Amino acid sequence: MEKSQDQQRLNEFPTRRRLRWIFIIVISAALVYKHAPSIYITDSDMPSAYALCTPSNSVYTVDNFDSKVDCILVDGPTIIATGSEEDLHSVWVARNPDKDLKTFYTKPGSIVVPGLSDAHAHVLEWGFKQQLPLEDCRSVDEVIAKIKGYIYAHPDILGDSTRWIQGLGWDQTKWPTNKFPTADDFDRDPLLRGRPIALSRIDVHASWVSHSVLNQMGELPREVDGGVIMRDDNGKPTGIRNTFGSFSHRLNPTCCYTGVFVDNAMSLVPVPPWSEAQMLAYFEIAMHDALSVGLTSVHDAASSPEVIQFFQRVADEGTLPIRLYLMGNVESDTYWGPQIPRLVDYGRDRRLNVRGVKLFTDGALGSWGAALLAPYSDNPTTAGLMRSSADALRGLVEKFHEDGWQVNVHCIGDRANKIVLDIFESIIKSRSIDVDHWRPRIEHAQIMEMADLERIGRLGVIASVQPTHATSDMWYAEDRLGPERIKGAYAYQSLLQASRKNILPLGSDFPVEGINPLLGFYAAVSRLSVRGDSPNGTSGWYPAEALTRIQALRGMTRDAAYASFGEDERGVLRAHFKADYVVLDRDIVSEEVPVSEILKAKVLATVVDGRVMFGKIS
Repeated sequence: MEKSQDQQRLNEFPTRRRLRWIFIIVISAALVYKHAPSIYITDSDMPSAYALCTPSNSVYTVDNFDSKVDCILVDGPTIIATGSEEDLHSVWVARNPDKDLKTFYTKPGSIVVPGLSDAHAHVLEWGFKQQLPLEDCRSVDEVIAKIKGYIYAHPDILGDSTRWIQGLGWDQTKWPTNKFPTADDFDRDPLLRGRPIALSRIDVHASWVSHSVLNQMGELPREVDGGVIMRDDNGKPTGIRNTFGSFSHRLNPTCCYTGVFVDNAMSLVPVPPWSEAQMLAYFEIAMHDALSVGLTSVHDAASSPEVIQFFQRVADEGTLPIRLYLMGNVESDTYWGPQIPRLVDYGRDRRLNVRGVKLFTDGALGSWGAALLAPYSDNPTTAGLMRSSADALRGLVEKFHEDGWQVNVHCIGDRANKIVLDIFESIIKSRSIDVDHWRPRIEHAQIMEMADLERIGRLGVIASVQPTHATSDMWYAEDRLGPERIKGAYAYQSLLQASRKNILPLGSDFPVEGINPLLGFYAAVSRLSVRGDSPNGTSGWYPAEALTRIQALRGMTRDAAYASFGEDERGVLRAHFKADYVVLDRDIVSEEVPVSEILKAKVLATVVDGRVMFGKIS
C-alpha cells in the first residue's frame, strides 16, 4: 500500500510538531475550544459582498454544461451571479445602485473550483491518528521504535506505566514477513513490557494489543460472530484484535499469523472512551488539516451517538468551520434508530446534518476480511467474513427505510455487495420506492461481479468510492482476488457509466488514506502511485477504469452534494448556491495539463459561506 508515501508527499505537518501540539491542546482543551476560530487563517478585512475574478476564464463552475467563467459575485453566504467582470458589475449596480463593489483578483495561473467534499471519512479519527501514526513503519521493529519515541516525548506517560498507549496505521502487507504481529512483540522491549497498548490496523479492521491489555480482558470466547480472535498453536489469544471474528482458524490455519483481533472481535478490547478534551483536540487537528487542503464538506462515515452529541455542541457554539454530514452508527443488529438524532441544517451556521445511518457487512481486503463469493486466491482456506447476517441486515435496512433514514452500507467483497444489492432491490421493488428520495448508498463498492456493476446503477443505488484505496491496494489486490475477479474491483469508470444519475461521489476514508483530496483526484485520473508507477507500469493500473478530470471534480463536488441531499445549494458555482469554493495555485482540471502537476498544486484559499477560512483569495 502507498498511503504513507502519499501522505508524506503532501502533508505539511511534521509528526513531532503534531505530537507536541496534541499534548498542549489536551492540557488546555477548554481554552482551545473557546478560541477555536483563531487557528484558521482568515482575511478579516473582507466585505460581506464582493466579486472574485480570475484571469482567462478560470472558474470551473461544474454546472450541467461544465461551464467556465471569469468571475463569481458573492453576497453574504451566497453566490448571486457568475460571468464576466462586466456582467457582475451590471448585476451589482442593478441590485445596489448606491454601493460600491469590492473586486478581488486571483493570482495568474490559479483556478477556482467549488468547495471540495470528502464523501467518506472519519473526522475525529484523523485527529486521533496524529498522536501515534504508524503507516510509515515497514516492520514490527519500526513500530516498536515509534512507540518508544512517543513514550519518551511524553513524560507523563513515561512515568506512568498504567497509561494507555493507542495508535493507528500499522500494515503488515508492507512488512518483509507479511505476517500479523503479536503481543510478544511488545514484551521484547523493557520500556513497553507491562504497558497497556492497543494499535489499530491501517483499515481499522484489526487491533494489536499487549499482554497487559489481554490480562484485563479475562477469559475470551472461543468464537465471535463476525470477528476473529487470532490464537497460537495452543489456542491462546495472541494479542491482535481485528474484525474477522469467528474465522481465526480458517484465516490462519497454521496459527503463524498470531496476535490479532479482527472486526467484531475488536469490541472485546477495553480501550478507554475518548474524553471531551481528547475529542476537542482531535477535532481541531482535523478541521485545520481539512481546511488547509480545500475541504469544505465531509461525510463522517459512522458517527456514534456520543460523537454526534459532541458535534452538536460544536455546532451550537458556532465553531464548526466546514459542513459535516454524519452517518449515525451503533454496533448492533437490533434496531437502534431512536438513539440517533435527526438533524437538518443544524447549529448557528447550519452546517451540521444527520440524515443517514451507516451499517457494516464485511471486513477489509488487506486483512482477508472482505466477504467473497469464492475463497481468496492467496489464502484458499477463507472467503472472508460477514459481520452481520443477511437476515439481520435486511431487518435493519427495512426498519431504517420505514423511519425515513438514508441507509449507507459498508461493502468491500463481492459477496457483501451482492447480499446488500439483493436487499436493496427487494425493498425498492416490493415497496415501489422512489430511490431518488431515499438515496441508499454502498460505501466502497470495492469488488463486484460484472452483473452487479450494472445492477447497482440500474437500481439507482449510489456507489461511494475512494480512489486512493485502488492505488494503495493495487500492489496486492490481484494476489488476493486473482486475474478474473480483479476485473470487477475498483471499477470506477464502469460504476459511473452504469449510474442512472451519472454520479460517483468520491472520498478518501481518512485516516485510512491521506486527508488531501488532491491525492484522490490524482489516483482517480491516473491510477498511479505518487511515484508515478503501478503494477502495470506508468500507464496506470487498469487504466480503462480511470476517470476524466472533470468526472473526478464532479465526484468531489456536485456528486458528493447529491449523495448528502445538498445538490440544490452546494457543489456547483452558480447563482443562489452556497459560496463554498477553493482557489488553487494552478490548473489541475484541464486534460492538457500533465498529471504530475496535480500533486504539485497548493490550496491558496478555502472559503465557506463566502468567508475565507484558510489562506487568502488574492
